[in-house]
Amino acid sequence: MTWIKICGITNVEDALEAVELGADALGFIFYEKSPRKITKEKAKEIIARIQHPGSRIQTVGLFVDELAERVAEIASYCHLDILQFHGDETPDYCQRFPQKIIKAFRIKNEESLVNIPKYEVDYYLLDTYSEEFPGGTGRAFDWGLAEAAKKFAKPIILSGGLNPENIVEALKKVSPFGVDVSSGVESSPGKKDHKKLKEFITKVRGYETKRKSP
Repeated sequence: MTWIKICGITNVEDALEAVELGADALGFIFYEKSPRKITKEKAKEIIARIQHPGSRIQTVGLFVDELAERVAEIASYCHLDILQFHGDETPDYCQRFPQKIIKAFRIKNEESLVNIPKYEVDYYLLDTYSEEFPGGTGRAFDWGLAEAAKKFAKPIILSGGLNPENIVEALKKVSPFGVDVSSGVESSPGKKDHKKLKEFITKVRGYETKRKSP
């Protein structure tokens, strides 16, 4: 099954809805310049509501060129399962943490793929290149490049401009390990549209069911 991550969670209502609809992971953004930023205290409060015995939801902390000490402190405080790095973090930096690691790469053209195999992390996340923002652009990139990145033999998480209207096309084109959506299921930055959220997850699961049918 496609791993579904709902990123930019800022409130417990959206978190509970995403879990109820069958998301696999929730993303919390610890980056001051993001309109979806969250404090560690608020993130811990939300995580306490969604994690319980028998819960399978994973929690992901997103950081951009943050001090390793602060990442480690927040990861421990919030009990994060996965760390996602969206800046210019080095391969060595990504090796410092015991959690599973997602390294994000901003994709512009084929040259954007060159440095990917230098990173021995658990997952590669491919997002749309932007000069202004390290992520969350709401724009898609050439999915053919995501298909090409599979040659690096790491699970690929597709991000950038995904929404209920294009997710099935993206799954057909790339067949990624996972998908990561934020602005595509929002009513405003940091506030999820529960109708869009349901439509997105339903379309992913529906595509999987149809693909497995004889």
